[in-house]
Amino acid sequence: MRVIAWLVEGTWPACVDAVRAHAPRDAEVVLLHVSGPDVPAVAHGAFAGLLGRRGHDPGDRLEALGGTSATALLGAAAERLGRPCVREERSGRVEREVVAAAEGAGLLVLARDGDRSRLGPRSLGPAVRFAVDHAPCPVLLVWPEPAPRLDTIPPPPHHP
Repeated sequence: MRVIAWLVEGTWPACVDAVRAHAPRDAEVVLLHVSGPDVPAVAHGAFAGLLGRRGHDPGDRLEALGGTSATALLGAAAERLGRPCVREERSGRVEREVVAAAEGAGLLVLARDGDRSRLGPRSLGPAVRFAVDHAPCPVLLVWPEPAPRLDTIPPPPHHP
C-alpha cells in the first residue's frame, strides 16, 4: 500500500502523526510538498514589466527560497515520521498536483486548512476541498489541532 501525506506549512505535523497512527507498518509512505507557481510568477511578471531595468529577476530568488523551504519541511517531517519514506517535491497547480500524486495510492492524508475554529464545510479551503472531491483513493482528513466542540456546528437554515 502506498500512503501519500500532503504536507503544508503549519499543518504538516498533524498529517505525519496521522500516518504514524493509521498507515500500516509495511506501507510505502510518500511525504509530498507542492509549491504553487503564484508568487514566483508574479515576481517574474513584475520584473518583466519594468522596461529598461537591469539586474536579477526576483522571481528566480523566490523559486530558490521556496525549494529550500520545501526541502527543510520534508526533512523535518521525515524525522518526525521516524521510518523509511520517500520525499517528493512538486510544483504547479497545488490541488491538481496532489490529486495526480494520489493516483494509484491506497490512502491520501491531508489536513484541514480553512476556518478551524468551528465544525463545518468552511474548515476546508479550496485546494483541500478539490483534493477531497477528486482524490482517486481513500482520504484521511485530519484536524491540525484538537477538533472544535460539537456546539460549533452552524445552525440549520431557517425555513419560513
